[in-house]
Amino acid sequence: MVTLVNPARERLEAGEVSIGIGIRLARTADIAPMMKTAGMDWMFIDLEHGPLTLDQTQQISSAALSAGIASLVRVPKGEVGMATRALDGGALGIVMPSCENADEAREIVDRLSYPPVGRRSVVGGLPQFGFGAPDLGEVIEALNRAVLIVVMVETPNAIANVDEIAAVEGVDVVMIGTNDLAAASGLPGQVGHEQIVANYEAVAAACKKHGKWMGMGGVPSPELQQKYISMGVRFVLAGQDMSYLIAMARNTVDRVRDYTLD
Repeated sequence: MVTLVNPARERLEAGEVSIGIGIRLARTADIAPMMKTAGMDWMFIDLEHGPLTLDQTQQISSAALSAGIASLVRVPKGEVGMATRALDGGALGIVMPSCENADEAREIVDRLSYPPVGRRSVVGGLPQFGFGAPDLGEVIEALNRAVLIVVMVETPNAIANVDEIAAVEGVDVVMIGTNDLAAASGLPGQVGHEQIVANYEAVAAACKKHGKWMGMGGVPSPELQQKYISMGVRFVLAGQDMSYLIAMARNTVDRVRDYTLD
């Protein structure tokens, strides 16, 4: 029997918070075992806003499989071909930005899932199975079961339609792109505004009603992260490589500047 473990999904299924880091600048496979050592459950490889290529994404994703951390790839809106190539390259999930309604959600599920769930094209020799050739039927079943399909809601219109989006079979996570949602709501940067809090409440209700996991990105404040987790968020994009590097470098500079000179 072919099996495939997705560490990000495993954490969610255990009822725990699944924690990820955004990868925008790191270009080598070393980042996967590093982030596993840091305790992350998944990496959010950002092909929407970052410079990484599909080749680099595949190298990181393959290393992630060996390290025991999930590689999830965000592609630009509607770039299904890029998404399926990322999955063929070892990713264990796709994050599709700016899902506006149930029709878009159904199309995403259809294109990213193998038959009989969807119509994703089949290929052999996948890195998820060590480039071997196990039973194709079992491979399809294992991948359909393991891969996370994450849709992002990032506009007031998407929030208005979130109940129908969450109702779509095959969607695993409904993730709030908080920065984009705030900007689209005329509240740029105000990710803790009462209107955004109300949007989180709406998404939480829809996810609870339809048995979906609620996700969060774009919330750097620990206090706000805790607030939204208490409202039901379980899939947390906790930060990104660039901001972590700058923050730790700044801490070091501040510490050294404070040393007493002889």
